[in-house]
Amino acid sequence: MTVTYTFDVFSSLDGFGTHRGDWGGYWGKQGPELLAHRLAAYRPRQRMVFGADTYRIFARLLAESTDESEVRDAWVTQMRHLPATVVSSTLDGPLDWPDATIARGDAVDVVARLKEESEVPLRSHGSLSMNRALMAAGLVDRVQVTIFPVITGQTGTEPIFQDAADFDLELIESRTLDGHIQELVYRPTRHG
Repeated sequence: MTVTYTFDVFSSLDGFGTHRGDWGGYWGKQGPELLAHRLAAYRPRQRMVFGADTYRIFARLLAESTDESEVRDAWVTQMRHLPATVVSSTLDGPLDWPDATIARGDAVDVVARLKEESEVPLRSHGSLSMNRALMAAGLVDRVQVTIFPVITGQTGTEPIFQDAADFDLELIESRTLDGHIQELVYRPTRHG
């Protein structure tokens, strides 16, 4: 039996995963509904999967943050306490994450093995290039996109689906949070 793998990502309306502007975290649009929903999504037993770059970013942001900063929102703290697999050929342990292990090798092979062996669902937040490769290999069961109501044409960085394969998407869940943030959950199927 294989478990479900969810690619969970934040996006501007124009498809950027991050920005270099003065927007702040969540593009300054978060509210209590979003934060409560994120916490609820990260409460169930699951295993996080990160690429090395995303892990490094999370580890650096958490190390530089204070308890009052949005980097340490309750859902991020909850995520950090979930078991995690970091796919990397460059990192050495121990990792600054309570229950993280390094998996060497190609992400497609690592995640295919995890899907077969894991007793809990798998989730990845961010890790764009890794998740594009996993989608192309047919290993992503759900794409969860949280769209913030901004266009970052001048300051957007990291186009989420740049150079991705073509996919048809079946909408399986949608919700509006705080009156202006859209969460869309799709089942991807390779097109053609």
